[in-house]
Amino acid sequence: MLLFLNADKVKELEAFGYPGIFLISLLSNATLILPVPGVLFTSAMGAVFNPFFVAICAGTGATLGELSGYLAGFSGQAVIENRKWYEWVTDWMKKYGNITILVMAIIPNPLFDIAGMVAGALRMKLWRYLLFSWIGKTIKMLMFAYGGATILKLFQ
Repeated sequence: MLLFLNADKVKELEAFGYPGIFLISLLSNATLILPVPGVLFTSAMGAVFNPFFVAICAGTGATLGELSGYLAGFSGQAVIENRKWYEWVTDWMKKYGNITILVMAIIPNPLFDIAGMVAGALRMKLWRYLLFSWIGKTIKMLMFAYGGATILKLFQ
């Protein structure tokens, strides 16, 4: 509904193009714990550009942005180890590392930062972390980009 009400503003976002989608997604996912609504931008851009390519750019940017959490865990800078949910995520990561990253990347939630920190702390191979993050983030961005495109078309 927000896309419909601001259709003129959404059209102005065309100036960002695909590199802008990548960059905004990267920056909105580089924060730790604080959720920044990058998926709303993805929805808006899906209404302007080809939603498939929007999802690829946004998913790739989001994945690279999530390196902040992985590196925090890898370096030992994450100060979350005394939390109950940290133990829960750690147990899941030890048992189902790839699938945990994949599922948590698909679901829009701030807990993915914790999964990234745990993956880094557990020394998950970086290529595995990036691969499963990218698959999950791209699936999520596909849903938001096509959702944005569909909603705008419904109200035109």
